[in-house]
Amino acid sequence: MQFHLSLEEGKLLVKLAREAVEEYLKTGKQIGIPDGIPKKLLQPCGVFVTINSVRNGEKELRGCIGYPYPTTPLAQAVIESAISSATQDPRFYPLSLSELDHVVFEVSVLTPPELIRVNKTNEYPSKIKIGEDGLIVERGLFKGLLLPQVPVEWEWDEEEFLCQCCIKAGLPPDSWLLKDTKIYKFQAIIFEEEKPNGEVKRKILGGK
Repeated sequence: MQFHLSLEEGKLLVKLAREAVEEYLKTGKQIGIPDGIPKKLLQPCGVFVTINSVRNGEKELRGCIGYPYPTTPLAQAVIESAISSATQDPRFYPLSLSELDHVVFEVSVLTPPELIRVNKTNEYPSKIKIGEDGLIVERGLFKGLLLPQVPVEWEWDEEEFLCQCCIKAGLPPDSWLLKDTKIYKFQAIIFEEEKPNGEVKRKILGGK
């Protein structure tokens, strides 16, 4: 991964995500990009903001939305993705202000997706590294994305990761074996709060 972010820059992004959601839930307004933010954080980047609720030390997904492609300045994309993750994820009801003290924010900054090229579709699993790669499956109008941390958290192998990404796209699980399905991979730099509104750390994924 050629794009590097320091821990300080990661802390800024996670703080920005939390502040954006808090302000939006209080006033219905979107915050602007703070003055003096490092120029690096204004480069266009793909990014996802994940919100997890924390109960008795266990994390549970509460929202996850983002930009797969580098179309928007990173800081702006974090603000928009955080608000959308909190209020627009169709899998969950919108986050309430009272929940903010019980959720942790996670920001995943993505490398541009790269098309995986194979001679035979059964070669795809050998081109993927669990704990390193995220996936996008594309077939016709159907598209699904899973971040690199997902297969680690669910203990999937490469084939299951491909199947689950197809399901996320609304496709049958074995659609990755069909010739005109496109599979992309990307990597992510991930920063997360250790506890609600707590210290931010770089998340290192365990993998195979």
